[in-house]
Amino acid sequence: MRSSTSQTPYQHGSGRSTKSPTQFCIDALTQTEVTDVVVQKYGGSSLANESLIRNVARAIRDRRQRDKALVIAVSAMGDTTDELLALAQRLSGDTQPNARESDALISTGELVSASLMAITLRGLGVPAISLSGRQAGIRTDTAHGAARIAQIQTDRIVSELDNGNVVIVAGFQGLTATDDTTTLGRGASDLTAVALAAALSAKVCEVYTDVNGIFTADPNLVPAARVLKHIGYEEMLEMASLGAKMNPRSIEVAAANDVILRILSSFNRESDGTTISSSPPEGADMEINRPITAVATDRNVARIVLRGITDRPGVAAAIMVPLAEAGISIDVIVQNVSREGSASLSFTVSSGHLSNAAKVVQEQSGVQYDEVIAEDGFAKVSIVGNGMVNAPGYAARMFKALADANINIEMITTSEIRITCIVKQSDLSAAANALHEAFGLAANQ
Repeated sequence: MRSSTSQTPYQHGSGRSTKSPTQFCIDALTQTEVTDVVVQKYGGSSLANESLIRNVARAIRDRRQRDKALVIAVSAMGDTTDELLALAQRLSGDTQPNARESDALISTGELVSASLMAITLRGLGVPAISLSGRQAGIRTDTAHGAARIAQIQTDRIVSELDNGNVVIVAGFQGLTATDDTTTLGRGASDLTAVALAAALSAKVCEVYTDVNGIFTADPNLVPAARVLKHIGYEEMLEMASLGAKMNPRSIEVAAANDVILRILSSFNRESDGTTISSSPPEGADMEINRPITAVATDRNVARIVLRGITDRPGVAAAIMVPLAEAGISIDVIVQNVSREGSASLSFTVSSGHLSNAAKVVQEQSGVQYDEVIAEDGFAKVSIVGNGMVNAPGYAARMFKALADANINIEMITTSEIRITCIVKQSDLSAAANALHEAFGLAANQ
């Protein structure tokens, strides 16, 4: 194993094509050269208490018999991050906690997990060392709470691997050029693991969680859902964007750098999990006859309707720009055909942003409309699959399946490999089961 003195910068706009406009890739000429590194990531549910930490440590000890170079990214224990954020909000009163201080606070949860894991491994006779994001060389921009990785300097990690240590890295965090701690966004310990795997040329990145893999649908909604043996980057990115287990940015980085991902269960070591890669692993079921890979769902949907908008050039921008400036993401947008100079515009936001989004819209004096209707209680149900590309009929089959189940479609949006319908939240379970059945996704179909 050899340490390189060069850095491994992530650059925008190159690498494997994905559906996201934001991509990262490793510059092959400066990539750190190491041999047979395995990166693993353990989520908060896998580390929620002392017993679970011991279980994970024993699993790492056993794995080290086969793979000597192990880098482990860890999340905070259980609900630690939520508890710290709630405490900060209580102490800050009516004001929003300062973003820099919030990052400094919530980054401590991963530091605790990393230190405890290193201590536990050493107690089992396994040489281990914990590293913060800073010590691991993870450099970011200055966007507190949603920082993006600028580069990873892997010298310290490689040195510790050369010394025979299992390296435990605190996930979810990095350091700015001015030495301030940042966090990468909720669920971004996945991103830490994948970025490290890319920077270290790891042979695989294993993400351990509380489920057996990526399912054809949410098993809590669809009892017939099964674990997928393999899924491609593009399909997984669509599913992650719709609320599946993986962080979407981690899939972007994996795709851009061709990192092989395996999603596995910390609680069921017998499960083979799901492989995410550009092509199925040798011997895997290629599922050629399944053009639809999965049904994705999301309950966290609200809708805002503006009726009687004066239809003129720039009105959509006058509505959407202030929402973007307020940090509110818009998903599905539908505008009807203008009649007699007025139109209606509908769009969806996450349920947590509904009241703020409605307030922002109502405060825009430059937009004339008859009324604003803000409604919660919606959900997204989507079919995802590469088989839809350049093939007709899937939208018709989807709409018929929902109609046969007596489910009304409120809004529709599509991409090349996804069709999404907005339905009432009360209809979500029935919709997911109807589509899972209609597209033959159950194990015995």
